[in-house]
Amino acid sequence: MPLPRTARTALLVTGAVLVAGRTRRALRRRIGASPLWPLPALETPVSGQPRSRALRLRVARHDPVADGVVQLRLEGQALPAWEPGAHLDLVLPSGLVRQYSLCGDPDDPTSYTIATRRIGADEGGRGGSREVHEVLREGAEVEVRGPRNRFPLVADAPAYVFVAGGIGITPILPMVRAVEARGGRWRLLYCGRSRASMPFLDELEKAGGERVTVVAEDTDGRPDVAGFLDGAAGEGAAVYVCGPEGLMDAVVAALPESGPPHLERFAPRAPTDGGAFEVELRRSGRTVTVDGDTTVLAAVREELPSIPYSCEQGFCGTCQQRVLEGEIDHRDELLTDGERSDSMLICVSRARGERIVLDL
Repeated sequence: MPLPRTARTALLVTGAVLVAGRTRRALRRRIGASPLWPLPALETPVSGQPRSRALRLRVARHDPVADGVVQLRLEGQALPAWEPGAHLDLVLPSGLVRQYSLCGDPDDPTSYTIATRRIGADEGGRGGSREVHEVLREGAEVEVRGPRNRFPLVADAPAYVFVAGGIGITPILPMVRAVEARGGRWRLLYCGRSRASMPFLDELEKAGGERVTVVAEDTDGRPDVAGFLDGAAGEGAAVYVCGPEGLMDAVVAALPESGPPHLERFAPRAPTDGGAFEVELRRSGRTVTVDGDTTVLAAVREELPSIPYSCEQGFCGTCQQRVLEGEIDHRDELLTDGERSDSMLICVSRARGERIVLDL
């Protein structure tokens, strides 16, 4: 029995609304999957996509813990677990993404704790630490991603030797606590510009006693890194270091006969050393030249200014791009071995040869 005209009309209108709704949702998904819209989206979107589930946390505490250093307690519920050495990505209200080591209690499922030193423009700061200090006050909400751990603590070392410079103490602190809790052997060299600028100093000296060597440069001069590390190889110690580049280099130079230390850098090594090469942007039909004193990101942005990026240090993954041809010189601190086979972070990585092709 045929439907009345009014019923047929209602069905047609309902169907049109459903189709239109599906079309709009599909379009939104396509735009979201392709930061360079209207260029065609990648089959598996990469650029600009969060690398892990994002969380919205509340700043429950904002406390100064040393000159120029604040500690933030970020609260939520049933937070992902973490282990010493892990870090978070903070998506700041301005859109900047910055990475901070977790320095609280891994057994607390309701909060993450981080600390950051304010870095001025004269020190190369680009505004992220200032925003943390001035904007993320108690009660504010912030998006975080992670945690991720590229600096894990080995569990079975006969001894541990820790070296930290300034705010580099943040990933080291939970390591010290963990080793101390299980009765392990450890010692720490903690360096800073002054005692007043060194966070968590009282806790470490109280817990470690003579196992903690503190060098404040304004009163003690430069640290004797080689002297402190003497005997570490013979102990079979796992050596962990986080701090400025000069401190990293001193530790590596002091351990020529043993295995390499475990390092976490404040930033990757300079990405702009090397020869010039060409980058073909396959979908755009353009080719750009990357000189030895610039980055792939900077060169590509001349042609595609809307390309997503954030940290410009190889940490956050926002600028990850698929590589179709060419050999990659990876200089990031983020990608897995699998990801490195066919993608790169264009803010720091380069081509090994004269040409590379990106799916852009």
